[in-house]
Amino acid sequence: MAMGMACCSTFLYDSAAALPSSSLSMAAATISHFSASSWSPGSLLHRVSAQGRLAATFVSSPSGRTRKKSKLLYPVSSVADYSAPIDVVADVKTEKLVVLGGSGFVGSAVVKTAVNQGIEVVSLSRSGRPSYTDPWVDQVLWISADVFSADWDGLLNGVTAVVSTIGGFGTNEQMQKLNGEANTLAVDAASKAGVSKFVLISVHDYNLPPFFLSNGYFEGKRQAEAEVLSKFPNSGTVLRPGFIYGKRRVNGIDVPLDLIGGPLEKLLVSGGSFIKPLSVLPGSDLFLSVPVSVDDVARAAVKALLDDSIFGILNIEQIKEAAKSLR
Repeated sequence: MAMGMACCSTFLYDSAAALPSSSLSMAAATISHFSASSWSPGSLLHRVSAQGRLAATFVSSPSGRTRKKSKLLYPVSSVADYSAPIDVVADVKTEKLVVLGGSGFVGSAVVKTAVNQGIEVVSLSRSGRPSYTDPWVDQVLWISADVFSADWDGLLNGVTAVVSTIGGFGTNEQMQKLNGEANTLAVDAASKAGVSKFVLISVHDYNLPPFFLSNGYFEGKRQAEAEVLSKFPNSGTVLRPGFIYGKRRVNGIDVPLDLIGGPLEKLLVSGGSFIKPLSVLPGSDLFLSVPVSVDDVARAAVKALLDDSIFGILNIEQIKEAAKSLR
């Protein structure tokens, strides 16, 4: 199946015997069970073959999501009263996500949120598997590699979406390479591989004057943003949070940034009407932009993967709004 094209396949399962009318409720419950939970064609055939006739239609959308529509049919000659088909429609999630920097502060939150949504996740980072002992960690494929030397063909095989959390500080040259070139490389590789969606975790500009933004950090971020919006014009999303808070693990120790970010967020939100007039001042957002929890950033990123109506640049307020619907 080519990415971006809808396709439909129908599989038909027939029974050797007619379904007695007394088995109607049991058969319907069986179909509902397989439509709403994990299943395999073999197990589905085993349960239904002795009960009736099942037609299951699988339809894939451009975003990679698959819907299954099942019909339980009854032989008219045997059970005339139940000749009408019963339709059962359920979501079968087929997303496969690669998170770049998945073992980091923001990346691990994205990975965890995606796993909780039933998405298959692969993480690529230089450090590989993190030291977390949470159960969700075992559900992720952790790959230790550098973006510039990664096997992109193998990494992106069957992948429907990429989230990049790559970024950092250093010399001007280092910041340009990490924030700009590394992300641009990833966007280009994803585009060539036919990946449907790309989400970039970028940064708010804090209302800084242009000369303050003329450095490797901001210029690199904006370079990566432009590449996302160019290669994924209708399915690329750029998140621009400000200060991101949460429990950040540094050398095995959790740094409770939420002790600062949480109260500060409440203070700035409650005082919004008084603070808003000050936002026109250059650089004012260094102190007045509302902090965003790392969980909200992660939820907004995953929401953008699941909702085709979300793309383009999301500011702090829009990030929070997108995150709400995934709580």
